[in-house]
Amino acid sequence: MSLSESLAKKIVIGVSVLVTLLVILMFYVDPPKVDLGFDLAIFPKFHAILNSIATVLLLTGLFFIKQKNITLHKASMFGALVVSAIFLVSYVTYHTLSEPTVYGGEGALKYVYYFVLLSHILLAAGILPFILFTFYRALTSDFAKHRKIAKYTLPLWLYVTVTGVLVYLMISPYY
Repeated sequence: MSLSESLAKKIVIGVSVLVTLLVILMFYVDPPKVDLGFDLAIFPKFHAILNSIATVLLLTGLFFIKQKNITLHKASMFGALVVSAIFLVSYVTYHTLSEPTVYGGEGALKYVYYFVLLSHILLAAGILPFILFTFYRALTSDFAKHRKIAKYTLPLWLYVTVTGVLVYLMISPYY
């Protein structure tokens, strides 16, 4: 079953808006007092690991497409999508159940941290429709449009995954 272009656009935009609203909402809702039986502090490290894996998969996907190995390119990129989806669910879960983390650094590093964090958040919010449209183009074998959007999606997605790890590394001493 193939989706019409119009329906695909509506789905991508709908999912993107829904995810963005969900992420925004979780910062305005007090976390419930739930005992999960383990320390929620493991989540940020888990998120950094997921972002690291996504980065490696994106880079291997790029390598494989440059080698014209379509099969391994598809596997790498699908893996990056799955790992990023797991990250998103885990991230929303963590931030729904925990208090916000406060950066404790000072001086110039504080401004670097906030620049990296802000650019990471803005691009993370904006990249989802690009990722979904890029995958849609590949799934529908519209490779001309796939390549055209992928040349923007890949570097932005890489930036988000790498800065996700950097944010973790910069804030982890302050947990």
